[in-house]
Amino acid sequence: MTGLRARTRDAVRGQLADVAIGLFLERGYDATTVDDIAAAAGVSRRSFFRYFGTKDDVVFHQADEAAERIAGALATATGSDWDCLRQVLTAWQDEIYASGPVLELVESSPALRARMVEKRDELRRLVSAALLARPGAELDAYTADLLTAAAGAVLDAAAQEWLRNGGDRTALIARGFDQLAPRGR
Repeated sequence: MTGLRARTRDAVRGQLADVAIGLFLERGYDATTVDDIAAAAGVSRRSFFRYFGTKDDVVFHQADEAAERIAGALATATGSDWDCLRQVLTAWQDEIYASGPVLELVESSPALRARMVEKRDELRRLVSAALLARPGAELDAYTADLLTAAAGAVLDAAAQEWLRNGGDRTALIARGFDQLAPRGR
């Protein structure tokens, strides 16, 4: 059970993030300062930094928690390694990839794209380790990394296609997992 202090902190973080994302979408990421965010949220600059270490942390504020939860979900997934990746990553796609406007924001900023790659790599390391730690896993580290990278490529390609043409991201993910399914696994 989460205590009141933690819930309050999470609520304030969420509110700051909402304000910041709104400003980023309205003005652009690079044109929005921490002072702008703090002023719009009615907090001091110092208060902002109590909740976020950097401006780009706001955009990815839920990524670390989601990564841990995704890795945990792999522990209970059943089926082949590839099927487990498919099942868990499809279920968690909304947490892995931000909504359309936020994803477009990330794509519009070199700094945010770089940070997204960093966050993606952290997620992939956690997922690969979780895959290796599954009960009865008969994988070596290379194979776990390879399967995780392939599954990540499916999500990346589906997100790009979704940004280009819209449509059903879940269907795109399913198509990608079908196309890259390992033979004999």
